[in-house]
Amino acid sequence: MTTANLNPPRTSALYRAVWRWHFFAGLIVLPFVILLAVTGAIYLFKDEINNAAYAERRFVTPARAEALAPSEITAAALAAHPGSLVAYFPPPAPDRTAEVKIEGEEGLTDTIYVNPYDGVVLGSSWDAGPSGSTPMWLVRKLHSLEYVGWWGNRIIEAVAGWTVLLVATGIYLWWPRGRKVGVLVPRRTSGRPWWRDVHAVTGIYTAGFILLLALTGLPWSGVWGKYFYDLSYAAGLGMTDGYWSTLPTSDVPAGEAMEQTPWIMEHHGMPMSGGSDGIPAALDDVVATVEAAGLHPGYEVAMPSGSTGVFTASVYPHDISQERVIHLDQYTGKVLLDLGVSDLGTLGWIAEWGVSIHMGQQFGLANQIVLLAACIAMVVMAVSAIVMWWKRRPAGSLGAPAVPSDWRIPHTVLLMAIAAGLFFPLVGLSLLVVAAIEVGLHVVRDRRTA
Repeated sequence: MTTANLNPPRTSALYRAVWRWHFFAGLIVLPFVILLAVTGAIYLFKDEINNAAYAERRFVTPARAEALAPSEITAAALAAHPGSLVAYFPPPAPDRTAEVKIEGEEGLTDTIYVNPYDGVVLGSSWDAGPSGSTPMWLVRKLHSLEYVGWWGNRIIEAVAGWTVLLVATGIYLWWPRGRKVGVLVPRRTSGRPWWRDVHAVTGIYTAGFILLLALTGLPWSGVWGKYFYDLSYAAGLGMTDGYWSTLPTSDVPAGEAMEQTPWIMEHHGMPMSGGSDGIPAALDDVVATVEAAGLHPGYEVAMPSGSTGVFTASVYPHDISQERVIHLDQYTGKVLLDLGVSDLGTLGWIAEWGVSIHMGQQFGLANQIVLLAACIAMVVMAVSAIVMWWKRRPAGSLGAPAVPSDWRIPHTVLLMAIAAGLFFPLVGLSLLVVAAIEVGLHVVRDRRTA
């Protein structure tokens, strides 16, 4: 069978067109893929890293005596670090410290670690939120590009969409078509063909996991995430507006009032306490109420904000079925809202489930190891792609795959581009930019050769 039979003109044109888009997609996202893979791999093990690095303030020797009351623990923390009580974290296990968040006079919040058996303060740190420590907070900010602000969120969203396009085109290019290339194991032993086999074989084994990481990260994005959020509500699959319509709500969204909240609740207004001139309920009573409700260990009790604010007890354990948020009236201590994952709509539940897997939590160590392998594979593919490009790149040229001489775009590629643009708006926008550059370069080349 001849090469022409293996690769008829139409197939060859389609292959070159897909290869060209795969090349440009990689050129755009590779630096970000490496950043996301490295920071994501580190953040998967944030709890283990924090526990090892800060064991002296996170762990205690369990005592036979009963733990002190929450009011006594918070009083000890306030005595050592004066300020306003922001939140209280009961010890999640007998050998763990209690954590107390206090806002100081300068407006900065610190986390105070207290031995729950004797009230001794074991240390303090700047409050890093769910990250648990300043280094992990930095890793999380790098992973989400929050340092770049509005642009960072859009860049990450575009990268996620382009990554999906990379996987789709990569699977097409991986198919051997009678060529002597690595399919399930690398066949070549050296040079650019070996790097090609490493790139392709690694990609085919990890394509599903890379897609999972890209898609489960999208609910946090500014454009795609907003459309998905709106669609969830429009279809009645997020959380119905009537769920707590009997309660008065404030103008402050839950996503701003709470340090962590279910994704589908972020834009809901916070419930309000009924009175405004009563005496706030005692913290001990509030903790007793949520304990009686069976809240999973590791929960936080956030203090009310303002005269109409509420106590909020929330927990986000590895087992997503135990995720829960309870709001209580700050004066009566009455439960206003008790929300679990089972109360969310289908898309709301899927989003929470996806976020938990994305962060390596849902299936414990197995989840972490699988995603760590996926992150390592992403770095391997990025590095092998760079090496391949460098080895085939003509001196003084970008080395992009050639444009078909007749400049006709195969219908398959056109449909793929349209579908990608519709599903990922920022990918569609960047595709238009790349296409405009392509046309511009083509016009310049034609004028030079005219």
